[in-house]
Amino acid sequence: MRILILGGTSFVGRAIVEDALRDGAEVTLFGRGRTGASLFPGVPRRIGDRDTGDYTALGEGTWDAVVDVSGYVPRHVGQAMEALGGRVGRYLFISSHAVYARTGVGPGSDEDTPRRAPVRDTEELTEATYGPLKVACEDDVLARYGARATVVRPGKVVGPYDGADTFLYWLRRAARGGRVALPGRPEQPVQVVDSRDVARLVVRLLLDDRPGAFHAVGPAEPVTLGGLIETCARVAGSEVEIVPVDPASAPPGFPLVRPDWPTQQRSAARARAAGLPATPLAVTAADVLAWDRERGEPPLECGLSAGDEERLLAGR
Repeated sequence: MRILILGGTSFVGRAIVEDALRDGAEVTLFGRGRTGASLFPGVPRRIGDRDTGDYTALGEGTWDAVVDVSGYVPRHVGQAMEALGGRVGRYLFISSHAVYARTGVGPGSDEDTPRRAPVRDTEELTEATYGPLKVACEDDVLARYGARATVVRPGKVVGPYDGADTFLYWLRRAARGGRVALPGRPEQPVQVVDSRDVARLVVRLLLDDRPGAFHAVGPAEPVTLGGLIETCARVAGSEVEIVPVDPASAPPGFPLVRPDWPTQQRSAARARAAGLPATPLAVTAADVLAWDRERGEPPLECGLSAGDEERLLAGR
């Protein structure tokens, strides 16, 4: 199978490339060539830039499928589709759970849950626009490719090479052990999915030439936020005592804390039936911990400093 990947050298895209190559696919990468330039030697690269609309490098060639990891606004997707024309078989778009309406949705909702209204009059990515822009991208892919369109909607993706610090914060904090301040509810369910599981689902969908929308969510077994912290501690060989604190006492948007969690829990049934694996959370945590330590544990950009946490825990 010949697969073109738009993006593919950072995190989720990197995992998809690795999985596709293991499966024997002929992979071509398209991107700016600035990230991961030393990765995947021997894999053909087409150099371009989605932000400037430079898709000239895609003017020639045919592929059985394209995986769009880098489309965030309708212009990105539209220009890519225009450049490729009819020279691709299936178009698989990596979307997001942010496409869904935030009200009137219960836990375990499926892929037919109502989405938010699409937005096309801005390219500014904010909490308010990110989901609606992804909705517009989904609509455009479906309108152009019909039964040859596939949409994968990942939840919170974690794993080695994750550029976000949300899971890593709890992993490092659990590894330190002791009393852990949690500005939320320990019983809050959490859905995190291993990037390698997302990659396997994507490649499986392409091999099966399967249309439709699919949730990529995990982990293998349901877990709460408190359980996630405790699992991370076990993996790191430490012991923790979780101490709930007032969410208002911590920075907003605290890692993995979701007050509206009932509207963000998704069913993985359709994706599991299509081939989504279920890596145990402990395995993911161990691999992320090893990767983080190997790279020297650079400073995190979210969560609480040790001093701030100590002040929150004072007197409790």
